Amino acid sequence: MAEPISARQAEPKVPPAADSRDAGAPDAAEAMTAGGGGRAAGASAAMVSEPVFSTRAVVDWALYHDGARQQVASYPQAVRLARQGDGFLWVGLHEPAEHELAHIAAEFGLHPLAVEDAVHAHQRPKLDRYEEMLFVVLKTVRYHPHEDLTSASQIVESGEVMVFLGAHFVVTVRHGEHGGLADVRRRLERDRELLARGPSAVLHAIADDVVDAYLDVADLMQDDVDEIEESVFSEQQRRDVGRIYQVKRELLELRRAVTPLAVPLRTLAERPMPIVDEAVREYFRDVEDHLTRVREQVGAYDELLTSILQASLAQLSIAENEDMRRITAWAAIIAVPTALTGVYGMNFAFMPELQWRFGYPLVLAVIVTACVLLYRGFRRNGWL
Repeated sequence: MAEPISARQAEPKVPPAADSRDAGAPDAAEAMTAGGGGRAAGASAAMVSEPVFSTRAVVDWALYHDGARQQVASYPQAVRLARQGDGFLWVGLHEPAEHELAHIAAEFGLHPLAVEDAVHAHQRPKLDRYEEMLFVVLKTVRYHPHEDLTSASQIVESGEVMVFLGAHFVVTVRHGEHGGLADVRRRLERDRELLARGPSAVLHAIADDVVDAYLDVADLMQDDVDEIEESVFSEQQRRDVGRIYQVKRELLELRRAVTPLAVPLRTLAERPMPIVDEAVREYFRDVEDHLTRVREQVGAYDELLTSILQASLAQLSIAENEDMRRITAWAAIIAVPTALTGVYGMNFAFMPELQWRFGYPLVLAVIVTACVLLYRGFRRNGWL
């Protein structure tokens, strides 16, 4: 157990806006010199110098012990207590530069390959194990609202969350303007029993929040799929193939986030690891079940869109055939007067019926009769 923190150390140092940065506010960490706790004006000069954190990159940091957030005087003290086994430290970063992450990497012994991935992002969901540390990559998604579904609509916006997990620390690195972890942190702090399980509880809470977002996006995308299906099979038969391709492309963005995450979640749920608490492993099974549901939804949407696309293309082909039949039918009807008038337009001196009194009315009657008969025949066969 940690020794009681002195009254001087127990003074609250967390800035009131520390968590709002995770919700998307760019200047929420403005009051922070070392993350979640600002340094008191009268701090001792002998104290170990704190790492220079960028106010742009640092979202929040906190030391947790027995499921409760501890008020500590400085970041170095929090690191020291975490190393002594008096709780664990959770540091949250947003799009840090390489030099901004270098100090934390050296302090917690983060693997260089994992650090490089965390800085440059654009990684597929995965779980890497480096000695006594886990590195987990999760892709976050957000549904982009739109009034009208067009071939240029953006439906799914993606980002990333990287989690460094050790025995006494959690470092989260977020990329993108959504998927903030402030709400996750607050929910965990209210659930002290789960948070007391250690860093693996943080990983579970993040994974659960990410997968729940997948469910929300999948449910919202169903409206877009239904809209396309209705438009394709409606009486107006709006056959906009570009819209169908656009939804399939956005669905692929969701699939890239969902499908690769199945193996890491299964590993966390089934394979014992020293860093992952045994009780928390059972929670990962629940997250895996939710992910399976999303995968089934995404697969069903993709199959449905493929069927809709094929139906739309078939309708286009049928429409083209109908147009060609109409054109052919009218061309056949017009050919009758064209042929007859062409014959009597040759202007030979000796042609039958040229001097006949009823020759002209007879030719007109033949033309009209032939055209009417052809028109009725084409109508009966569905060509007109």
